[in-house]
Amino acid sequence: MPIASTKLRCNHAYVDAANLDKGTSKSAWRVDYHKFYIWLKEKHHIKRAYIFIGYIPRYDNLYARMREAGFLVRFKDTVNDKDGHVKGNCDADLVLRSVRDVHESVFEKAIIVSSDGDFGSLVSFLQEKEKMDRVISPNKDCSILIMRTGVPVTYLNDIREFISLS
Repeated sequence: MPIASTKLRCNHAYVDAANLDKGTSKSAWRVDYHKFYIWLKEKHHIKRAYIFIGYIPRYDNLYARMREAGFLVRFKDTVNDKDGHVKGNCDADLVLRSVRDVHESVFEKAIIVSSDGDFGSLVSFLQEKEKMDRVISPNKDCSILIMRTGVPVTYLNDIREFISLS
């Protein structure tokens, strides 16, 4: 009698840290990165979870917590705009990493953690390649550009009890 395949799924998550932080703080709560990583592994069979964030030295403790939780932290150099606000837009880095991983066939399905409409075309690309699992939106304001793709969306507010800081 043949033995059933025990091959484990190998999914990757690509997290827009700024969108995650803004989205959850808008709903007056914060993500516990350790709980979130465990949830991604258990619920979505994540083998790698990249988190893209602008590097600001005073947040080194946060970056350490992200790494300790299991995230692969990818930094973007930051600059100050004319008003002195720090800018570290990581969208292109997240897109490039995920497209590179598709090209190198290193995962089965992708999860994008962001509600940013700039990722609508990435979602469409991943769907065309049959590599898209779902979008995880930090709040209920997920962009119409993502929603139009028909991708399944999980809202973090719906799982808040499992992943929020105590």
